[in-house]
Amino acid sequence: MPPKGKPKLSVWKFASCDGCQLSLLDCEDELLAVTGELELAYFVEASRAMAKGPYDLTLVDGSITTTHDAELIHKVRRASKYLVAIGTCACSGGIQALRNFKDVHDFITAVYAHPEYISTLAQSTPLSAHVKVDYQLNGCPINKHQLLELISAYLAGRTPQITPHSVCLQCKLKGNICVQVLGTPCLGPVTHGGCGAVCPTYHRGCYGCYGPKETANTSSLAAWFSRRLGLSEDSLVRAFRTFYANAPEFRRESEAHEK
Repeated sequence: MPPKGKPKLSVWKFASCDGCQLSLLDCEDELLAVTGELELAYFVEASRAMAKGPYDLTLVDGSITTTHDAELIHKVRRASKYLVAIGTCACSGGIQALRNFKDVHDFITAVYAHPEYISTLAQSTPLSAHVKVDYQLNGCPINKHQLLELISAYLAGRTPQITPHSVCLQCKLKGNICVQVLGTPCLGPVTHGGCGAVCPTYHRGCYGCYGPKETANTSSLAAWFSRRLGLSEDSLVRAFRTFYANAPEFRRESEAHEK
């Protein structure tokens, strides 16, 4: 039995690939320290323990895509003192939010042999569209070091020290040559850092999987893509319509170039 008074941690999954939950398990040696400070009350991915709330800290992975999920997230919120959305899906709707730009029934009939068995909402939405979220940790998947900082900050009763700079700063720190100079479109200037600039390091443009940074000037970047790199309007739509397609900043920019 965990020591009395140890904060209860719960981890919940909605519509997602599980990658963000696995980031916690990927903490390896650090995970022992985490479980030493928190009672792992509910985490289906890692334990058979399914203790009922209330929970002190709740991490939620995944977007809301069904009526069942829309009801369950309210129950999770009521049982949680502090609720954190982890990852692209929970923070913005995820890659599955591409359905938000079309009629989801067109996808269902094209993919499933028996579409009558599929029950889903018209849109994939972030947790914040349904309940109060106390903190959002971006990423697809999230950075395990940022997750550990979040948990440490919670235990210490302080604000998480997660820097708001763009991917460009991480490229500079790694000594990378800017891929845009080489003619490759890159969302790094408008994307929140946290990935370690992994794509530009291997000569690929940033896909924006950590979401738009604060005061992201997407219109200026789109103009650069168009004038300097020769991207078409369709290409501009696709550039901003990936992992964080439903984020307001990226959504507005993609819609501005949609015919």
